[in-house]
Amino acid sequence: MNWLQIPLGQMQTNCYVLYNHEKKCIIFDPGDQGVSLNKYLKDEGFNPIAIIMTHAHFDHIGAIDEVRDEWSIPVYIHTLESEWLTNPSLNGSARYGVNITARKADHLLDLEEPLKIGPFILQVFHTPGHSPGSLSYYSKEANALFAGDTLFDGSIGRTDLPGGNHEQLLSSIKTKLFTLVETTEVLSGHGPATTIKKEKESNPFLM
Repeated sequence: MNWLQIPLGQMQTNCYVLYNHEKKCIIFDPGDQGVSLNKYLKDEGFNPIAIIMTHAHFDHIGAIDEVRDEWSIPVYIHTLESEWLTNPSLNGSARYGVNITARKADHLLDLEEPLKIGPFILQVFHTPGHSPGSLSYYSKEANALFAGDTLFDGSIGRTDLPGGNHEQLLSSIKTKLFTLVETTEVLSGHGPATTIKKEKESNPFLM
């Protein structure tokens, strides 16, 4: 398994493509620029089979419908944020005077168990703190954690938004993400990739 990072939109939110040797792929957090993203996927010969959301803040959801409609694929999200996709007040876009929405997800997740989609197997971690329904997904085959806005290179997710909780976020990171092997690459919602080892040793918010 391999992955690609594709920053999208004004906030440069990282969309990720997890793919196998046949170029079947899963799309994580298509936040914006759906037309461009679809064109890239076509040009590169990818075959998307699902969209998986780490959470439903507006900068992560803006291109969901363009991508799902182009490829006729399902969307997965945590049940606690099932209404956020359709509600600008919940997903935060209304705070900035815009209404960014997507249709409801096809599948709601609420259990921390392996999620199998086609050839992909992901371990699901409920990692609240940045938002109530934040999820992180671990691919053993790719040695990668799709962490959304939970953990960053040298930082952690903000917790001053509605539903955020600083202590809960720290607990999510330390009791769940930090149980992974230290070589695991952490693929964050913004900025560069990092590793579990690096964040354990040097993240100032987690010392």
